[in-house]
Amino acid sequence: MSQEPLAPPAGRTRALLLFDDECGVCRHIAGWVSRSAQGSTGSRGVEVRPIGEDPEALRALNPALSIWDAYDTIHLLMPDGSMRLGGQAIAELLRRLPNTRWFAWLFAVSLFGWHPFQQALNLAYAILADVRPVFGCESCGQPSAWLRPLAWIVARLKLIHGPAAGHFTPRKAGTAGTPAASVHAD
Repeated sequence: MSQEPLAPPAGRTRALLLFDDECGVCRHIAGWVSRSAQGSTGSRGVEVRPIGEDPEALRALNPALSIWDAYDTIHLLMPDGSMRLGGQAIAELLRRLPNTRWFAWLFAVSLFGWHPFQQALNLAYAILADVRPVFGCESCGQPSAWLRPLAWIVARLKLIHGPAAGHFTPRKAGTAGTPAASVHAD
């Protein structure tokens, strides 16, 4: 999915990645992109910015940009004013990052008009978008029906082990079988 350019934003020379700063998965990915975007010359090929809560600020970036669409799907605003969405945004990001550029050409491979690697990336992004709520991201909405059993299990683990249940760490010697959250010094 991509949208045609409207009017190039004044002065933008880099792609702009918009991310949901209330989603832990999105924050983690945006942090990785920000670190990876640093070129050997010190310049950044991609700007990373949280979506925020102001729909008008987003429309100033691109009049076709809806705040709800931006929260739902990754958006990469291109210097020419066009937008890349979902798996296409990921492929374009990988083309622009110095440490992933070497394999990003795969997403342009075409077999009789079909782009198998891009299709695989689109599927992987769709699965990631469905899985985000399972990791406790309330801003990402409710998990899809096929993920609700997994979400239920994760929620029960958090009840048993505390809020850090999604962050598994090795236990100290002598606490095997004892939930880390219930170890107290009386």
